[in-house]
Amino acid sequence: MPKTSARLLSLLSLLQARRDWPGALLAERLDVSPRTVRRDVDRLRELGYPVAAMKGPDGGYRLDAGTELPPLLFDDEQAVALAVALQIATASGAGIEEAAARALNTVRQVLPSRLRHRVDTLRVTAVDRPESRPGPQVDSGVLMAIGAAVHAREVLRFDYSPVSAPGPVRPEAEGAGGRGALPPPPRRVEPHHLVTWGRRWYVVAWDLERGDWRTFRADRIAPRTPTGPRFTPRELPGGSVADFITARFRGTTAATGDGVGGWPCRGEVILSLPAAEVLRHTRDGIVEELGPDRCRLVLGSWSWPGLVAAIGRFDADIEVIGPPELRSSFAQLAARYAAAATPPRHP
Repeated sequence: MPKTSARLLSLLSLLQARRDWPGALLAERLDVSPRTVRRDVDRLRELGYPVAAMKGPDGGYRLDAGTELPPLLFDDEQAVALAVALQIATASGAGIEEAAARALNTVRQVLPSRLRHRVDTLRVTAVDRPESRPGPQVDSGVLMAIGAAVHAREVLRFDYSPVSAPGPVRPEAEGAGGRGALPPPPRRVEPHHLVTWGRRWYVVAWDLERGDWRTFRADRIAPRTPTGPRFTPRELPGGSVADFITARFRGTTAATGDGVGGWPCRGEVILSLPAAEVLRHTRDGIVEELGPDRCRLVLGSWSWPGLVAAIGRFDADIEVIGPPELRSSFAQLAARYAAAATPPRHP
């Protein structure tokens, strides 16, 4: 019996590794006869694994998707990765925190003692940055509906609330009985990506009414059914969804690809500091070594005063290369700081 159980686990692992397996090849890999493979496949089916037989000269087997969730098999790395991912999911903002915690407890209970020890020593606590108000929670059903439309390439119809609401928007309740203004028509978009940014979920989509790319917060979306017709995906500006989202949240239409990330204000200076020291405190930018205690820094920001303040935090002499707006902003802030350093005159 132990030998048979071990062989079943090996067979299941092989079936999960590739889509189609010829019966003769499975028998060779397991060092058994084709008849034993057929019996082991029947045992897996009794356990709930939907193993389909393939017809043909050689025959074979395939592990299909089933209607129920049978026991799963993970190798060591997969089990640890799953446990870590579930710990991080408790701060995803996707409304699955409680389910992720229960799933983590279930996975931990069935892990072998050696893997359970590895998971317990790698406890991950996901902590969000403190904010004035908690991040919005998105109903998992909404995320599933959006994700399904993205996957099927179907036009998404939805009501879009101007403020985050605890529940779905009910357009029939607005202006009911002819009272008040009529609710706005549903938005119609071609959804391309469902992304997260700053613990919020967004939909990157082509707005059919406005004829332009838009980002929509998922917590403000109330999907309508049915979805619209299928569409052919358009080319996303910026080359990738990461570049597109980064550029949009920085107020530009596309990323520049030069390492500065498409900030609306970009400047170049020379700092009297080693490049390695500047690089440790620079997330977005270009740092070039010019000498042991001198480097060139190209940096971006929302505004010229903001860029000057970001450069000024390096406690070093600064030589402005350009543009002129950066030099003017240095002069403005210098006068402002000088005035702030002057003691007030009391009558």
